[in-house]
Amino acid sequence: MGVPKFYRWISERYPCLSEVVKEHQIPEFDNLYLDMNGIIHQCSHPNDDDVHFRISDDKIFTDIFHYLEVLFRIIKPRKVFFMAVDGVAPRAKMNQQRGRRFRSAKEAEDKIKKAIEKGETLPTEARFDSNCITPGTEFMARLHEHLKYFVNVKISTDKSWQGVTIYFSGHETPGEGEHKIMEFIRSEKAKPDHDPNTRHCLYGLDADLIMLGLTSHEAHFSLLREEVRFGGKKTQRVCAPEETTFHLLHLSLMREYIDYEFSVLKENITFKYDIERIIDDWILMGFLVGNDFIPHLPHLHINHDALPLLYGTYITILPELGGYINESGHLNLPRFEKYLVKLSDFDREHFSEVFVDLKWFESKVGNKYLNEAAGIAAEEAKNYKEKKKSKGQENSVCWAALDKSEGEMVVSKDNLEDETEDDDLFETEFRQYKRTYYMTKMGVDVVSDDFLADQAVCYVQAIQWILHYYYHGVQSWSWYYPYHYAPFLSDIRNISTLKIHFELGKPFKPFEQLLAVLPAASKNLLPVCYQHLMTSEDSPIIEYYPPDFKTDLNGKQQEWEAVVLIPFIDEKRLLEAMETCNHSLKEEERKRNRHSECLMCWYDKDTEFIYPSPWPEKFPAIERCYTRYKIISLDAWHVDISKNKITRVDQKALYFCGFPTLKHIKHKFFLKKSGVQVFQQSSRGENMMLEILVNAESDELSIENVASSVLGKSVFVNWPHLEEARVVAVSDGETKFYLEEPPGTQKLYLGRTAPPSKVIHLGDKEQSNWTKEVQGISEHYLRRKGIIINETSMVVYAQLLTGRKYQINHNGEVRLEKQWSKQILPFVYQTIVKDIQAFDSRFSSIKTLDDLFPPGSVVFMLGTPYYGCTGEIKGH
Repeated sequence: MGVPKFYRWISERYPCLSEVVKEHQIPEFDNLYLDMNGIIHQCSHPNDDDVHFRISDDKIFTDIFHYLEVLFRIIKPRKVFFMAVDGVAPRAKMNQQRGRRFRSAKEAEDKIKKAIEKGETLPTEARFDSNCITPGTEFMARLHEHLKYFVNVKISTDKSWQGVTIYFSGHETPGEGEHKIMEFIRSEKAKPDHDPNTRHCLYGLDADLIMLGLTSHEAHFSLLREEVRFGGKKTQRVCAPEETTFHLLHLSLMREYIDYEFSVLKENITFKYDIERIIDDWILMGFLVGNDFIPHLPHLHINHDALPLLYGTYITILPELGGYINESGHLNLPRFEKYLVKLSDFDREHFSEVFVDLKWFESKVGNKYLNEAAGIAAEEAKNYKEKKKSKGQENSVCWAALDKSEGEMVVSKDNLEDETEDDDLFETEFRQYKRTYYMTKMGVDVVSDDFLADQAVCYVQAIQWILHYYYHGVQSWSWYYPYHYAPFLSDIRNISTLKIHFELGKPFKPFEQLLAVLPAASKNLLPVCYQHLMTSEDSPIIEYYPPDFKTDLNGKQQEWEAVVLIPFIDEKRLLEAMETCNHSLKEEERKRNRHSECLMCWYDKDTEFIYPSPWPEKFPAIERCYTRYKIISLDAWHVDISKNKITRVDQKALYFCGFPTLKHIKHKFFLKKSGVQVFQQSSRGENMMLEILVNAESDELSIENVASSVLGKSVFVNWPHLEEARVVAVSDGETKFYLEEPPGTQKLYLGRTAPPSKVIHLGDKEQSNWTKEVQGISEHYLRRKGIIINETSMVVYAQLLTGRKYQINHNGEVRLEKQWSKQILPFVYQTIVKDIQAFDSRFSSIKTLDDLFPPGSVVFMLGTPYYGCTGEIKGH
């Protein structure tokens, strides 16, 4: 999938999806999951354009450790911390991995060549080959040992890690990182005591994590990722996580936006409208624009409005289907076929634009056919039809294709209605247009009915495999889509009675995957005994490692989106070629060429041992290690397909702080091209706009009533990304009520306690400033959030929550007291939320000094005269 394009498109269509991570406004999460490969890539080769860049392994490992520490510190998971490194992938993914690795090796080679041609002197040390971030390499084996060491260090020395269960699924455990994470989540959901209000945070860079997260149907699920910038010059990625702006993308909001997208169906379908099932179908539609396992359908591109087309077709056809298409990961084939038939109108509409150009071409050159083959096909069709007509038989047409090698006609039959000459011409040209695509793109000489039927079967099989993969896990390790290109929508027919079955098979071993995905330029990442298979002319599989290859943009714009035209690996031939070399593997290499289980770790104060350093010159041994381990078998988290049901959300639950929802303020919604600026430029497509509805009661509210209800109280501002704030003033543009209290006061006036307040009447300048403030807020909501706030009658001035501070009362009880910013900010009254029950377990319990500062604990002094000094608690 054009992943950044999908992320950008979805973020611009639904402008409130993401928010910048702020230290004191982060939701409380139970579980944090890391898709580790993004971190490994960022810390090892942050800027591929710099051919002079060199980095040592110990620096890479240290940077990765630091990145992990920062992510853990930002999110502070309460129960589970799960680190997943990509293991051996299913065969279906390897085609894409192979293309990526061939391209990255070629690009690196080209950049080095250009630098040398310019006379640049390159460092003598070898550059970091990012292709080594593949299971089974020496680099990954070393990283694996250092990550285990790091986990043991943190469990033994960092209190914040000691109440959490840590899972480490390394490169030796088969499966892609994010899918190993989802397997764990599915297994947790299948437990009878699963809490439907579990709060999940998944870190990763791939946009398909949005779809994966939604397959869980969990209510509180957010994605953490680095800020993405579009439109500017390409800049070096900053590796230091402290200097990185992180974004949280909230799937709770995504679910509500999807509900809005398809809300018209509530009135149009005769069966029950179920948002969980709508989300399942939304996920299916996302696969049709292409992803890591299948190419996109012809002319269906995200930046050419493919997704609105898919959604619009769905809204049109669903009322006729009698039910949903994606039944919890199982394709309902009759319904899917009807959807595709309706969608295939797009093929003809797209071609009609070409056809209009053709008619213009005909008027200029006097030839009404695109090419000779089309002309012959049309004449054959015409003669054949007239012949049949004269015999009084049913009309039919010859499908003709020019055999490129022999120049002969190959004919097969298909039905055709008796149409006008123009329609005949259009249909003939349309068929020839598609035939030319198959002949040139797929290299076939004959586009027969059997060929087209096979294309349809392969494509539907692919969609079902992907659905299984996302909903149930790997259903076949060996299946893959065997073409570089997808068929036309109008050729995916007669699929409703297909029987789709997959053989599970088993995953490749690490060295088998390395040989399947690496180019010859990265041969040194393999054991020596296999390297000749990639380079020797006598190698039985030498054709799989072309030193040069072509790429095809195939309607895309960026070079990284191009199809890499290299042959697919034949698994049987690959394994046979390797068999003759396996006996030459060294013992250390044999250890690298195996699968192993996931590790579960936790703190146990009664366990104490010395953990040796994996690299004594760089990292010290852990003299007192307190880690307990449990080995999790490879199939421990496998959930039977029949048991993978949707967990229904507890709708009556409290508002969980930090998990945004659109429900707190009444509004209407509609799609409009409003140029909302989510990234650095105005968006080009439609935005889902929200318009706040001002009810009659708020019109009648007086400033006195508003002041008495919110002044000195805690409210939530910045809807829908609610942040707690303390109200210190209220103004209607003419009058202003404000708290009269000493500077630095942090008090909330609870219940009916009337806060000390004062009222003033605004002068002309203050009134003008009030108007400008309202205009600025209104503009920000419209331009950045896609929210129309309508007419403002009142502004609330408030201090945002910045944190909490421990305070001791006369009983020796310790409570957390909220701390408010010194900065006072304006918020329009119709966007604030009050009187909601908010829940945050981090701050709900009363503690004693013994809980906070047990004797023997190490502390930092914040008072004078020993500010910044460490100390040890002796007693209270």
